[in-house]
Amino acid sequence: MSDPTDRAPAAGPVTDRVLVVIPTYDEALTLPETLTRLRAAVPLADVLVVDDASPDGTGELAEAFGARDPAVNVLHRTGKQGLGSAYVAGFRWALDRGYDVIVEMDADGSHLPEELPGLLAALTRDGSGGGPALVIGSRWVAGGSVENWPRHRRALSRGGNTYTRMLMGLPVRDATAGFRAYRAPALGAIPLADVASQGYCFQVDMAWRVHQAGGVIREVPIRFVERRLGRSKMSRQIVAEALVRVTAWGIRARARQARRRLGGLVGRPGESMPEAGSVRSG
Repeated sequence: MSDPTDRAPAAGPVTDRVLVVIPTYDEALTLPETLTRLRAAVPLADVLVVDDASPDGTGELAEAFGARDPAVNVLHRTGKQGLGSAYVAGFRWALDRGYDVIVEMDADGSHLPEELPGLLAALTRDGSGGGPALVIGSRWVAGGSVENWPRHRRALSRGGNTYTRMLMGLPVRDATAGFRAYRAPALGAIPLADVASQGYCFQVDMAWRVHQAGGVIREVPIRFVERRLGRSKMSRQIVAEALVRVTAWGIRARARQARRRLGGLVGRPGESMPEAGSVRSG
């Protein structure tokens, strides 16, 4: 399989080199269709499948696909180490090879490959050379939608995202979304060795780190479709981890806000307390 650094620039804003990172564990039923549609939708982007030694042969299927298509690469890991860990490994692989844009995408068909060009277009820099550090494919902004989810699942996702936004001051309506595109400098500025969260919590963690570093986050609407084949990896443990960590992060952020406000008052005797809305989040 050829090294993607030898290939022409990939599709993206202008001539950016794009890598789509797809973590897998037992996705033999869904991965071939996802890869086929992805390669058709964004034919100049490279792909990295990060497989955690799937017992169902997902890694071998990815290798066979890559043997026919040099844009598809496979990173084999020794066991099931978790979603967050898989993405961090993929991010490092991408940064080491000089990609400009790194995309997160699920293998199970819930993220529609045909919508990826819209995420990439939203990364386009403005006239001054700036632009978003992170674009999130959002289910919960105007125009976004979810298909084939029961009512309780919708309520859990909406409620969790509202809780995250209010407690942490993170200006994102779908912080748990896993279909997203980062600019490489934003990822390169994050100490990836410190990222230990998994599942929903990983997505919140990464968005929070981009926001804390001053990066612009943009959301674009997507259509999220519940998987038709295979088994969901969602568990109560993942939901519980997200609740505990988000609560802890939010409390720390609010504590930092309070210290800054108090510090400002001590430094300027007699000055009135600023309104809550005028204080930037941690």
